[in-house]
Amino acid sequence: MRELGWRTDSEKKVFSTPIFDISEMERTSHDGRHGKFVRLDSPDWVVAIPWFRRQDGVPCFVMEEQWRHGPGRVTREFPAGLVEKGESGEDAAKRELMEETGMSGKFTLLGAACPNPAFMNNVQSFFLVEDIKKEGGQSLDPNEEIVVIEVPVEDVIRDMGQGLYDNGIMMEAIGFFMRYAEKHPQLRTLTV
Repeated sequence: MRELGWRTDSEKKVFSTPIFDISEMERTSHDGRHGKFVRLDSPDWVVAIPWFRRQDGVPCFVMEEQWRHGPGRVTREFPAGLVEKGESGEDAAKRELMEETGMSGKFTLLGAACPNPAFMNNVQSFFLVEDIKKEGGQSLDPNEEIVVIEVPVEDVIRDMGQGLYDNGIMMEAIGFFMRYAEKHPQLRTLTV
């Protein structure tokens, strides 16, 4: 793998925003090729996947509907957000779940992945949340408006990748959930 590495010759931040910075680097490959590259420097992200079983035995997720400025429309997602400086991923996921839904629960790390290693340097972590409890109301940022809903697990899996669910982060979240559910099938099965 070492023969694939590139040496960083220079690096500078060229643009800053409230949620990410852009850096430009000059790098040289192991065989002498030289190039300029751009990297998006972002804090790590977290996703909370709140799971519960309804009284009728149907396994469900707590989800959110909100306006997203990227695509300019409403999407359906799990509670998520940025890890703040000095905060662990699990603490960030707990904070985001509480702020966005007013809920708490028992957190299990399902996995982590780089959103796009071609030009990003952050990691997003995915947490299953069980034993959820309503602790209070939402505490949203000034420009957030989130509607909290419950959706059967099988409906989310069936509809993933289309319509309200055409979000890459959601696809990853469901992938991590389904891998975990292979060893914990009760997360997907109906009980009577």
